[in-house]
Amino acid sequence: MNAVAKILTGVWIAGVTVAAFLWLPPAQGFRSPESARIVVFHVPCAILTFVAFLVNAWYSWFYLRRREPLLDMKASVAAELGLLFAVLATVTGSLFAMEQWGSAWNWDPRETSIVMLMLVYAAYFVLRGAVEESGKRARLSAAYALLAFPAMVFLIWIMPRIVESLHPTNTLFTGSGLDPVYRITLWSFFVGMMAVFVWMFRLRLRVEMLEARVRRRRQTEPEPTLTGVQP
Repeated sequence: MNAVAKILTGVWIAGVTVAAFLWLPPAQGFRSPESARIVVFHVPCAILTFVAFLVNAWYSWFYLRRREPLLDMKASVAAELGLLFAVLATVTGSLFAMEQWGSAWNWDPRETSIVMLMLVYAAYFVLRGAVEESGKRARLSAAYALLAFPAMVFLIWIMPRIVESLHPTNTLFTGSGLDPVYRITLWSFFVGMMAVFVWMFRLRLRVEMLEARVRRRRQTEPEPTLTGVQP
């Protein structure tokens, strides 16, 4: 992402944030109508959690087919961002719960499912840290990611809908009951955060590539020897 794109993204997100507080009316049907604005920040973070883990599974699949180290790096970076957005979704969701339900944590099915989801992908990084040989680590990580993906879909999309929940449902599309201006603002914030996701992905991937290059250089360079030193 070039400098102009970064500036435009920053302006876009700032504009949407201002609109969320100055343009959106208080939401009807909520215990705290003013704080319902949190929804326009919380939902995009939750969607990006799904997007990031989808990207993780995508690159993991292609790694197992092609065995290219770059694909493993991309899968790992996507999983990192997935955990980051899961934390952001949890924090914003807890703020919403505090205002609407009187407690930051209620063990609601959606709250429980996102904690389980974070544990599943935390184990992905525990696995990566436990295996030293890079090829074996990449293969095991890719296989784990593909096994984790159906669990992720179940925890995000299915479990909260088959268990009674305090959480609002169907807030994304026309006919959901959510005011259209809320949906416009929500999707506008998602667009901005998607751009941030792409920027962070590329930046983190560049760091991973530089670190890999340094590791390879250290492995190929001979260790320095001391000459002319008396024992």
